[in-house]
Amino acid sequence: MSRVRIRRCAALAALLMPIFSGCGFRLQGSTSVPHSIPVVRIETSDTESDFYFGLRKALLADGIRIDEDGHDDTAAVVEVLTDSTNERVLSVSALNVPNEYELSYVLRFAVRSKGRELIPAEEHVLVRDYTFSESALLAKERERKILSAALAHDLVTVVMRRLASL
Repeated sequence: MSRVRIRRCAALAALLMPIFSGCGFRLQGSTSVPHSIPVVRIETSDTESDFYFGLRKALLADGIRIDEDGHDDTAAVVEVLTDSTNERVLSVSALNVPNEYELSYVLRFAVRSKGRELIPAEEHVLVRDYTFSESALLAKERERKILSAALAHDLVTVVMRRLASL
C-alpha cells in the first residue's frame, strides 16, 4: 500500500470514530457496569452453577470487587432468585426412545443497593434443542453440558447489560 492510501484510511477512520461513538455503537461484549457500583455481592443458593461462575468472572473482568463475606453495606446486591435448567423430550422414535430434547435455562434475578431496588425481579428463559442418540451417549451428554454452559453465558451477558443500563 502506498503512503497516501494509508493516510486516507487513517483520516477516514478518524472521521468515523466520533460518528460511531456518538450513536452509541460499542463492540459486542464491551458493556461496563457504571462506576456508581464499585462493589457487588451475589446472593444465590447455588454457588456452583455455570451462571454464578460466569457472572463472577464478568464482574471481576469489569473491575468490580466482589463482596464475598457480606460485610460491605455499600455493595449492590445481585439476588439470584432462580437459576435452573430443565430438560424435556421433544420427539421419540418408533421404539419410544427419545430422539430430541429441549434444554431450557431459567434465571430470575433482582438488584438492589442501599435499600433501593435498582432492578425489580425479572425472569429470563433461554431455550435450545438438541438431538439424542443412544449410540453416542457420552458425546450427547457432553453436548448437553456445553449447551447449558452456553445458555448460562448468554444469561450472564443479559445481566451485565442490565447492570450497565443503570
